[in-house]
Amino acid sequence: MKRFEEMNLKEKTLEFIRNNGFTEPTPIQEKVIPAVLKRKDIVGLSKTGTGKTHAYLIPIMEMADSRAENPFAVITAPTRELATQIYENAKVMNQTDPDLRISLFIGGRQKSTMVEQLKREQPHIVIGTPGRIRDLFLNEGVLRIDKASMLVVDEADMTLEYGFLNEIDAFAGRMGEGLQMLAFSATIPEQLKPFLKKYMHHPLTMKIEEDLSFDPKITHILVPCYHHTYAETVKSILPGFQPYVCVIFANTRDEAEEIAGELRKDGINVTEIHGNLESRKRKQALKDLQSAKNTYVVATDLAARGIDIRMITHVISCGFPSDLSYYIHRSGRTARAGSTGICYALYKDEDRKAIRSLQKSGIRFKHQRYHNNTWNDLKPFGSENRKEDDLKIEISKMMTKKNTKVKPGYKKKRERAIEELHRKKKRDFIRSKIKEEKKAYFKEKQKAAGKKG
Repeated sequence: MKRFEEMNLKEKTLEFIRNNGFTEPTPIQEKVIPAVLKRKDIVGLSKTGTGKTHAYLIPIMEMADSRAENPFAVITAPTRELATQIYENAKVMNQTDPDLRISLFIGGRQKSTMVEQLKREQPHIVIGTPGRIRDLFLNEGVLRIDKASMLVVDEADMTLEYGFLNEIDAFAGRMGEGLQMLAFSATIPEQLKPFLKKYMHHPLTMKIEEDLSFDPKITHILVPCYHHTYAETVKSILPGFQPYVCVIFANTRDEAEEIAGELRKDGINVTEIHGNLESRKRKQALKDLQSAKNTYVVATDLAARGIDIRMITHVISCGFPSDLSYYIHRSGRTARAGSTGICYALYKDEDRKAIRSLQKSGIRFKHQRYHNNTWNDLKPFGSENRKEDDLKIEISKMMTKKNTKVKPGYKKKRERAIEELHRKKKRDFIRSKIKEEKKAYFKEKQKAAGKKG
């Protein structure tokens, strides 16, 4: 692996690298930085935590001229949180070059203040959300990004998903002819390819392979919700472990809001990170994340994407995302830097198909419930459905039974037989549950009697 010193970087850039505490480039940085310095267009494919933000910030530091009047680079991110995090990383440049002007343009801030600031002077590095940058450039006419030399589209697949690609398209077409474009993404969806082809010239695609298979450092534990909500199940298992930081992932903004609200009712301090937050709360949430203020963080996949939440020891996945690779990303938030981690996957009946798919991909789930202040092992996932599978087989045999001659009333007899089979299986199931409950009842009674004695 090349060292930063071998990349022929200026002293100011090396100082910026040292100020960040970096000693050697990550794989994505080693590939991207030299190519960007050669003015190549780049498509960088890598997941969160691979150092991709500095894969473009380091060459920008190298190439930006703080004596210039107009912007050099424009960096877009699909959410305010991501844009703010990039801005915080970029501000470290000022420790080396105080004259380098770096500005953040996102919603939730006073636009009139931004307009007045831009009338006085232009930033060298523009960071923001696509809509606000487009507004200040095309509608207000105060942001002169038509003079910029580089456009960086961070989290390009998310930008597409949020519907912001048209915003970038509106201003990218009015930027200079020699524009250098860098796009960073976890994946390149088909709908994104025409946009990249439109603005990129012979781009280099640099992919850092991501292993979506089972990580032996992460323990995956399936926890049934039974008839409870995700919020209720989360609250019921929290006494069962002691995290440093625990991230609780929800599939929707509303679920995240509900879970956070329920935890607060129990006096638990929570950091929320999802799209329903108003601007002031978003800013506070980012500060809380950076300082690891609260032990519990409730987030959606999209809001947490790209945001660096450190020192995570536990993850709780409330159900499973429709794109199962997101479950790998959820669990992978823990077990960083060689440490171990635990991911509790709360599930309902509708999650069974997703669980089986993940099992086939190589993930081995433990199956447990937290009851009476103890983690109890359950039967391996899927074994509890074998009787149901047997039922399906028996019914299938009835339906496919070959009859050389169909007797009158055969269909009705078959339907009655299937109905009786269902009733028998249901009776057997109820009997087994009653036995389990009686057994648990007497066990608790004996334990209580022992304590009294």
